Amino acid sequence: MGYGIVIIRGQAMELMQFGVIHLSKYEGHELKLKKIFERVISLLDEYKPDEVALEAPFFGKNVQSMLKLGRAQGVAMAAALSREIPIVEYAPKKVKQAVTGNGNASKEQVAKMLMTLLKIRELPKLLDATDALAVALCHHFQKGMAKETAKSWESFLKQHPDRLR
Repeated sequence: MGYGIVIIRGQAMELMQFGVIHLSKYEGHELKLKKIFERVISLLDEYKPDEVALEAPFFGKNVQSMLKLGRAQGVAMAAALSREIPIVEYAPKKVKQAVTGNGNASKEQVAKMLMTLLKIRELPKLLDATDALAVALCHHFQKGMAKETAKSWESFLKQHPDRLR
């Protein structure tokens, strides 16, 4: 399971930390879920983020994999909620579209774009980490679009006060 932490100052984006929570050494799904919870809590306590963005569950062919992924995402959500941090979810295609301009981009294409955007020198070996960073940047880009949309509506309504009915 990947994670990525960025800091945003105005329009400037800075990479704080990213990585993968390694779970293969743990026996049993319940121990893996416990490890996810503990690691996410430690990241939240260390970096104190304002918000948490997650990749929304997607429908795959393997039902067991989907179930395990959903549980892992739920545990990450529970960790954020325990610290009263707001959560936002983005569909995988939306993340890829926001970062690369192509909703069908490969993990490698997403990683290469992140290298440019966040000045990462070397392509990470584990692309789950760059996937997580992509979700964080998607959230930043979406918030920017929301602000621009709000400004546009505000301007429109000032120019057309008759439309307020």
